[in-house]
Amino acid sequence: MKIGFFADGPWSHLSLDKISKVRNVEILFIVPRYENQDPVLKKWAKKLSIDFIIEKNINSKNSIKKLKKYKADLFVSMSYNQIIKKELFKLPPKGFINCHAGALPFYRGRSVLNWVLINGEKSYGVTVHYINQGIDTGDIILQKKYLIRNNDDYSTLLSKAAFNCAVLLDKALKLIMKDKAKRVKQISIDKNGSYYKQRKEGDEIIQWNQDTARLLNFIRALVYPGPIAQTSYGNNCIKIKSAVKVAY
Repeated sequence: MKIGFFADGPWSHLSLDKISKVRNVEILFIVPRYENQDPVLKKWAKKLSIDFIIEKNINSKNSIKKLKKYKADLFVSMSYNQIIKKELFKLPPKGFINCHAGALPFYRGRSVLNWVLINGEKSYGVTVHYINQGIDTGDIILQKKYLIRNNDDYSTLLSKAAFNCAVLLDKALKLIMKDKAKRVKQISIDKNGSYYKQRKEGDEIIQWNQDTARLLNFIRALVYPGPIAQTSYGNNCIKIKSAVKVAY
């Protein structure tokens, strides 16, 4: 099975390492995010002797024309940031798939691992799904939920989710390769689901009118490599890396 890989960051590095070892899978090219052009992925492209394709607009006519020539069976997205439009996700005969760190149809959108911690969830999900015209709304191939422990924070969940996403994507690829992948409509799980926006600058400011549990969850949801929860005292900005509830 010939695949094109659209990716960025540590999540994609783990996945690429697994994919490159799958028997009868050939990676044809790597497309990084345009803004930073991940140097680790560039080294992978050189190691695998494949093309490293840089595209400002992956949905442009020139981009589609270029990608069409590779005759890939499947496209794979791992932490890629451009919205994929219909002409592109319909290009490979086996579809265009993505791995999302959320239990779809819940936790669609961005900054999902921050949000599950802020919301005090007891678990987080990883979903491999087909890309369609919506945002994280395509048919599910595989999904698994994982326990969030009391000592987990954004940093630990990032590490765990990256590993689990690579494992689940590997399983999904093998199912697709054998034509054994089942498609589960998200509407069959919940007709509405939920969507969360990407967190932005300013969202790290602590709102002290929240209850204790939500404050503690907020702080652990923003630890490094997040912006770290912040408050102010006089003219001083104070960053809070951790907090505990103390009984009186």
